[in-house]
Amino acid sequence: MQEKTEILVVGAGPGGLACATHLARHGAKVVLAERRTTVGDKVCAGGITWGGLIRLVPPDLIERAFPEQHIFTRRQHVTLVEKNPIVATVNRKRLGQWMADEARSMGVTLLTGARVHSLSDGKALIETGPGRQIAVHFEHLVGADGSNSLVRRFAGLQSTAMGIGLNCMLPHRAERMEWHLRTDRFRYGYGWIFPHAETISIGAYIGGPVLPAPVLKQRLLAWSADQGFELDTGAIRAGRVNFDYQGVRFGRIWLVGDAAGLASAVTGEGIYPALVSGKAVANMILDSNNAVAEMAGILKKHRRHQQLLHMAGRDPRLCAVLMDIMVLLFRWKLLDFRVLEMAE
Repeated sequence: MQEKTEILVVGAGPGGLACATHLARHGAKVVLAERRTTVGDKVCAGGITWGGLIRLVPPDLIERAFPEQHIFTRRQHVTLVEKNPIVATVNRKRLGQWMADEARSMGVTLLTGARVHSLSDGKALIETGPGRQIAVHFEHLVGADGSNSLVRRFAGLQSTAMGIGLNCMLPHRAERMEWHLRTDRFRYGYGWIFPHAETISIGAYIGGPVLPAPVLKQRLLAWSADQGFELDTGAIRAGRVNFDYQGVRFGRIWLVGDAAGLASAVTGEGIYPALVSGKAVANMILDSNNAVAEMAGILKKHRRHQQLLHMAGRDPRLCAVLMDIMVLLFRWKLLDFRVLEMAE
């Protein structure tokens, strides 16, 4: 089978869906290929921030919202309280399905269970099932296919600045959203407890190779046991986080979200950068003047987070001191918690 389109988007995560929807809304013909059979599932704690997404997501997609954040180090526990929710949780599958419905309503051709087999100049071979293949001819190619992006490799880019996130969903309820900056467990990373509607997300993240995934997993198991949660090792899911940003445009090849390396080096936050870059790339393809301004804030925060990671990674003892100083500044309201967010 042969298909012709103006834009082929690879990957139906938040960035790919945002990009495809914006393009189609402005009259472009868009094919969106997603290798999974369902849209939305990803290794993710499901946290979204007030400054970034809470106000942009339909209220019925918000599972829990928290105006309080509990931050722990080895030496202190600080509770941050704001008038508005600081962080809320969403179900990634429901968020993805809502965005997929929006894309289809704008006229996007969404192919699920469609794995891009090979790429060449202006053409993609896509497997849609056993013995079934489509040749899609395109003018622009958008890579929104995550940290292990095929499109990024096709553009000739390597990724060396990578983090690792581990997540486990438990059928429990919890009332507090917690961040554990335990340098003895996670070095300059952190562990989290994020409550959802009827489940909790427990996980850990670290930016960089200092703790290999098996070591981080063992430390997550030990730390979660200290918190009173026994995790099933088989239920822990791992995902790579790409913060090796080298640009979004390479001729007629474009990258958004994790494929572009726009995730936070410090926290691993990726949903908001994916959405912003998805819309910005769409505007660049449409030749809109809005694109540069849309990307400026994300790139500023991205550079700042890389600098913070570099400082924290210099020495384990210095890292512990920096963590405690940062939390003290949060306590005294001399530093805004939003310094850890990707939203401006």
